[in-house]
Amino acid sequence: MRKRLLVTLAAVVAFIVLIGMIKFVQIKGAIAKGKSFRPPPEAVTTVVADRAQWPATFQAIGSVSAVQGVTVSADLPGMVQSISFQSGTRVRQGQVLARLDTRQEQAQLDAAEAQSHLAQLNLERATKLVGEGAIARADYDQTAAAAKQDEASANAIRATIGRKTIRAPFSGVLGIRQAARGQYLNAGDPIVPLQSLDPIYVDFSLPQQDVAALEVGAPVEASADSMPGMRLTGKINAINSVVDPATRNVQVQGSFANPNLRLRPGMFVSVEVHVGTSATVIALPASAINYAPYGNSVFVVATMKGPDGKPYRGVQQRFVKLGMSRGDQVAVLTGLAPGDEVVTSGVFKLRNGAAIVVNNQKQPSNNPAPRPENS
Repeated sequence: MRKRLLVTLAAVVAFIVLIGMIKFVQIKGAIAKGKSFRPPPEAVTTVVADRAQWPATFQAIGSVSAVQGVTVSADLPGMVQSISFQSGTRVRQGQVLARLDTRQEQAQLDAAEAQSHLAQLNLERATKLVGEGAIARADYDQTAAAAKQDEASANAIRATIGRKTIRAPFSGVLGIRQAARGQYLNAGDPIVPLQSLDPIYVDFSLPQQDVAALEVGAPVEASADSMPGMRLTGKINAINSVVDPATRNVQVQGSFANPNLRLRPGMFVSVEVHVGTSATVIALPASAINYAPYGNSVFVVATMKGPDGKPYRGVQQRFVKLGMSRGDQVAVLTGLAPGDEVVTSGVFKLRNGAAIVVNNQKQPSNNPAPRPENS
């Protein structure tokens, strides 16, 4: 019985050892295959890095504002008697826009003019009488003062009537009418916006470290979504004398000719300030940059060796320092050399040492001044 038990136990142990050896051989083979396995190459597009001369510029987002802009309003209360303009039209300085009812003031003016005329006649008589010594000098002075007072009263009524004729304070373009004939207006009630649109201002801000390179009169360009493919050229009109303590930015104002009224107050525009000198950079498509919190990088094509010692075409990750951007391109300041072949699409699926296959039949956009389709 004991001998049979020992034989059975030995057989079990031998079976376990045999199974263990088989599994060891299998696992060892799987590890060897895993070490030699390479994932299939990723399809990418590439471009050869080359130097380019970019003009030194500062870019910002600006807001359009009128050189002069007001909401024309009633100076005095009254009822609108007539409106002499159409919404959205151009007007000249001094052009009549609206008139308020002045019948009451006109009646007061007639009475004041009659009183002033009588006072003038009394002054003429008093002048003759004082020359003849028929009246005292004090009576003459009182008559002269009364004549001046009556004339001043008439002039005050004339000024009131004039203030009820609303005129354009400067030449410009009217907005949408906000008053109607027969409407009663209080003092300060709006009638119509008026903007002077040619020339026009663009206000934008730049970091304080860039202000030293700016000067009044420097060229500046502006573009907007409402003007696809079109850029307006102007010049810096003023640089603010203080730095915003909250943002450490300095406000800059550019002046632009606007004969076709393409720019309107309140529009957002892209601004590019030229500071004269140019910089040598390596321009790459923006799609080639792998943006990350720990640093931006690109993938450079290189010949590499696999675990089996065989060469293959793979990529190396390089961290780069970026500069300004223009259209579809981004300037690389450091980290690349001319002649490096850089991956331009598919970077999101790559890792350092990954195998690739290049297919440049369809490249990503790489235009420094792209023009939107259907524009």
